[in-house]
Amino acid sequence: MGAYILRRLFLIVPTLLGIMIINFLIIQAVPGGPVEQILAELQGVAQDTTARISGGGSEVSGGGSAAPTGDSKYRGAEGLDPAFVKDLEKRFGFDKPLHERFMLMIGSYLRFDFGDSFFRDQSVIDLVAQKMPVSISLGLWTTLFTYLISIPLGIAKAVRDGSRFDVYSSGLVIIGNAIPSFLFALLLIILFAGGRYWDVFPLRGLTSSDFETLSTWGQIKDYLWHITLPVAAMTIGGFAGLTMLTKNSFLDQIHQQYVITARAKGLTEQRVLYGHVFRNSMLIVIAGFPSAFVSILFSSALLIEIIFSLDGLGLLGWDAIQKRDYPVIFGTLYFFTLLGLLMNLIGDMMYHVIDPRIDFEKREA
Repeated sequence: MGAYILRRLFLIVPTLLGIMIINFLIIQAVPGGPVEQILAELQGVAQDTTARISGGGSEVSGGGSAAPTGDSKYRGAEGLDPAFVKDLEKRFGFDKPLHERFMLMIGSYLRFDFGDSFFRDQSVIDLVAQKMPVSISLGLWTTLFTYLISIPLGIAKAVRDGSRFDVYSSGLVIIGNAIPSFLFALLLIILFAGGRYWDVFPLRGLTSSDFETLSTWGQIKDYLWHITLPVAAMTIGGFAGLTMLTKNSFLDQIHQQYVITARAKGLTEQRVLYGHVFRNSMLIVIAGFPSAFVSILFSSALLIEIIFSLDGLGLLGWDAIQKRDYPVIFGTLYFFTLLGLLMNLIGDMMYHVIDPRIDFEKREA
């Protein structure tokens, strides 16, 4: 197992590098970078402010001359001092060639130095640390409820395979799988957050404005009150796949020879199902927990955080993409891609922990 883990760890390096290169090239090719963002803001200010900037009276221009730059590669740079545009390029690191910028970025990331946000007066690590609790909270609750619903439901469907319960519940599972979680979120808002019917739950935020003044029990109730709809939307949209995985895994094990033998020995159905079948059928479900948590945490929560105005990693990433805040985009991409690759490795290791008979080294040989 040790040799397999080492090979997987070495494989992480080229995988991570390839993901970073592809995303770096794509994002660099997208128009509207940070320099264009600043120039667009300057275009939107009043004419007298623009006149002071182009006339050399602004502190930003550094006293340069007002030479029009009609041949500038940036839209919106017309009428601005070329020295000011070059200062912007230097500030954002665009005075260096593309490959040099990438190598400098990767070198910093290897030291876990993710730099500072272009548009927020904070480091990327501080921003992630501030937003992480919200996303982890959503991810943990959603994963917990998804497993608590999917595993019993999948077992019940397997035991009653072909019955009315199986057919009707399959209809609900198909609906849950077909409709994205953000549409469930909108439906829940309409029904329970004052949209048209009942105003039971809050529409936005993870806590109330007076959260700090509440008692400990009051803070717990306030937190649970706010998180109910987001977690419900994510759980409804995510339990379908795990339910069918559990059912199919159970069905596969129920027809194995050892189950027939156990029943022939006179064991009760409950003993057969939960003493023998459960362990073998849950192997793939439990081992996939790390990957499922990462998937819920960093992909499913994006639109939910935006819809419910939850200040987590999803909302941070969305804002960074809109503003072309490259340090936040690439820093979080590097960190969470690395985390996802490590979680996949942990998922493989879980197979061996749950069932020591599984040996990846022998399988590869």
